Amino acid sequence: MTQKSEPLFLDAVVRIEKLHPPGRDVTITTANTQLDELATVLKINAVERFDATMVVAPVRGGVHVTGSLNARIEQTSVVSFEPVFQDINEPIDRVFMPGADKAASPAPGSEVFVDLEGDVPDPLDGPELDLTNLLVETIALAIDPYPRQAGESLETLGVELNDEESSPFASLKALKDPPGKQ
Repeated sequence: MTQKSEPLFLDAVVRIEKLHPPGRDVTITTANTQLDELATVLKINAVERFDATMVVAPVRGGVHVTGSLNARIEQTSVVSFEPVFQDINEPIDRVFMPGADKAASPAPGSEVFVDLEGDVPDPLDGPELDLTNLLVETIALAIDPYPRQAGESLETLGVELNDEESSPFASLKALKDPPGKQ
């Protein structure tokens, strides 16, 4: 059983049939409760700021979304466990097409052309486009997976990385070749 959850950004839903050819400007700003919810979804300490400006325009039966996402997040350093802040400024450029998720079945024995250079449009289902998933995906891909302060490393904390005796292979070698055996 799947349960439909409320969108994170209530202002991120666009009615497709009401789009005019030049497009519609969409500005997303978030409240503190939405920032807390976004931090929980992204599994980071905090989202201090999040806003996006986009133009949603009809294109060849689908929708083209362009714009930018700006955010400031807080994570924990993987080295010193201190807070690390990251400013994110990401461009947004996505195409949504109806029926893009349904691949046409080729006839048996026919040749299939796959364009590896082109982008595959995202599926567009129904009369509305919720940009929430697009925004969450964009910020999630921009987050540093191993955050740390500038110049911070294990050597700066005094951790020796070249100690052979502490490696698991040194223990295995000692079992294979005991010190008294010649």
